[in-house]
Amino acid sequence: MKLASYKDGSRDGQLVVVSRDLTTAHYATDIAQTLQQVLDDWNFLSPQLQDLYQTLNLGKARHAFPFEPQRCMAPLPRAYQWADGSAYLNHVELVRAARGSQVPESFYSDPLMYQGGSDDFIGPCEPVICADEAFGIDFEAEVAVITGDVSMGSDAEQAIDGIRLLMLANDVSLRNLIPAELAKGFGFVQSKPATAFSPVAVTPDELGDAWQGGRVHLTLQSSWNGRKVGLCEAGPEMTFHFGQLIAHLCKTRNVRAGSVVGSGTVSNRAVEEDGRKSWPRGYSCIAEKRAMETILDGQPSTGFMKFGDTISIEMKGKDGQSLFGAIDQRVVPLAA
Repeated sequence: MKLASYKDGSRDGQLVVVSRDLTTAHYATDIAQTLQQVLDDWNFLSPQLQDLYQTLNLGKARHAFPFEPQRCMAPLPRAYQWADGSAYLNHVELVRAARGSQVPESFYSDPLMYQGGSDDFIGPCEPVICADEAFGIDFEAEVAVITGDVSMGSDAEQAIDGIRLLMLANDVSLRNLIPAELAKGFGFVQSKPATAFSPVAVTPDELGDAWQGGRVHLTLQSSWNGRKVGLCEAGPEMTFHFGQLIAHLCKTRNVRAGSVVGSGTVSNRAVEEDGRKSWPRGYSCIAEKRAMETILDGQPSTGFMKFGDTISIEMKGKDGQSLFGAIDQRVVPLAA
């Protein structure tokens, strides 16, 4: 099933069930008010939502209305936890190669992960607000999951069973603020503003056989200022699947229902053409494009995002239909 949270003036929004083709929706008021309420009582409430979803898809829901992504908050507007991984090691290799450093061996056996801000997620059509273009504004196209309760010490297979929903994310980075923060040895804070998520979150069964082994085997599309810059395959090159990421997170503590775990920037390897590297699948963040340019030409030529720029992130199923709806955002100054 597909779920969204409509703006209603509250912090957590109003839960709606959305049809498979993303054309119609129905308030879930008689079942649950918010998505967090469903996550807290999943076994009881999700079957009721599934029934409503089936009725909606059959065109028999009496109070259905046209679905409007512009009315959506993030599916989970605020979460108990936002832990973002870096599951695509090619991304790490590429960025490090551009600055002439090696990837430590431990990175291939132990996932990278940071704790982000989860108190203020933003909706798919809300702007990326930044005080200064000089901060180095960058999009990051990712896949994310929302968990139920996952017990401390769970292994990767047990952790996969704890996945309730999937969605897309734009985990915005302010690249020029990152070096000074990481130099302190305590991780990201100011360099990671509010994360945006797709209009809907979907249960894993909606992906069919594209959901295998904790990975989504579909193409993640990124369009910057209307130009398609990334058609990255999200499945084959995901070094650590979502079960492994969640197991890493719950090694020493419980993970509670309503935790959000991100994949990190979806990234694909280069290919050799006439002795020169190329990246035919494009990129899911500008930092990668700049790393590609540095490797090939000795310096980057692509700048970061400017005020007025737009970014669209979307994933389509094998039938060509949008699975999660699109993240469509514009970069605006804080004064706006």
